[in-house]
Amino acid sequence: MKSVPYRLQFIAYVLAMMADNIEHVISYWVVFQKFHSPTLGGFAVLSHWLPFLLFSVAVGGLADRVDPRRIIQCGMLLFILASAGWGFFFITDTIQMWHAMLLLVIHGCAGVLWQTPNQLLLYDLVGPADLPSAVRLNAMARYLGILVGPAVGGIIMLTLGTSHGIIFNTLFYLPMLLWLFWAPVRDSSVAVRRFAVRGFADIMLTIRAIGTQPVLTAMTWLAGLTSFMIGNAYHAQMPGFAGDLGHGDPGVSYSVLLAADAAGALLAGIALESWGRLKGTPRTAITLAMLWSVALLGFAAVKIYPVAIVLLFFAGFFELSFNTMAQALVQLNAPHDIRGRVVGLYNMAGLGMRAFSGITVGVFGAAIGIHWSLGLSAVVLLALLCLLYQRATRKAEG
Repeated sequence: MKSVPYRLQFIAYVLAMMADNIEHVISYWVVFQKFHSPTLGGFAVLSHWLPFLLFSVAVGGLADRVDPRRIIQCGMLLFILASAGWGFFFITDTIQMWHAMLLLVIHGCAGVLWQTPNQLLLYDLVGPADLPSAVRLNAMARYLGILVGPAVGGIIMLTLGTSHGIIFNTLFYLPMLLWLFWAPVRDSSVAVRRFAVRGFADIMLTIRAIGTQPVLTAMTWLAGLTSFMIGNAYHAQMPGFAGDLGHGDPGVSYSVLLAADAAGALLAGIALESWGRLKGTPRTAITLAMLWSVALLGFAAVKIYPVAIVLLFFAGFFELSFNTMAQALVQLNAPHDIRGRVVGLYNMAGLGMRAFSGITVGVFGAAIGIHWSLGLSAVVLLALLCLLYQRATRKAEG
């Protein structure tokens, strides 16, 4: 990607995503050690993604009309507040269950103010011709942050400790916060043609608007199904998986499992960007999602640590592949005057529905075990994706 503004955005995005995941690694570990609660792990997923379900379309509509850079900056400030809050409670050793819940909610609200406006910012930075590449590279940045986050988080915990380390983590949000003051401004002539924000009514209006467009409909369903059944809920339960696999120090095993998932995604981004021959179609995206569910089914069932690492690597590879393909298809096919709302609806499905994966994987995991809850979720998802594939095939042939 030759665009200098995009390159700066990429660097800032990597650092912010790394900070996001450092916070997850440190906070999940400390909270798990203190409370040993799969239910709290489920709440972590619920609180992180429920704001996307409730507000993604509204934030997308807002980003259609006002400068998305300022919305992203508000998200960065909330991320800083959350990390500083964790640090305060860790230093004073006063963390209680409701404190953890509140900080998890703040973190979730920060995310919804970041992701949808940032996707619109990509379009403003590179335009439609380079958008698929920009989407893939930003997805790589996301997983690069996930990959580097555990390693950097581990170093920070060893050198500064969990309390001061998570406060130090706030510095990694500053490049994105500051760069946005100088980031290129979108063409204002485009924004004035867009509609007013009307709250939850926008959701139904946007659903009706894409109802006649099979690509948008299929990709929104794909995002919703994968997020509802699994999403990234297994990340919050990874300390439990690491302990059950019983391979050496649980803290190290935990970080390696997260890093394996991220490494697979990073390789997928590099491969897709350099190869460039995998045609982006709804059926291809659905097939990749099916392979992802098979990999996670295997991870839930296996009891051998090295095999679990390999399966998570493949899961990360397939997850980035289908997610970036679906996101690019949505942005390229979205009607110009409601792009923010369409992307917001996609994020509502793809990110907001992850709130319920906290129930399917987390809360049910407390009742039947996290291996069973993840495995059953993967089986149900695979069946639903088969039905979606058949529907997409009929649409393509019709």
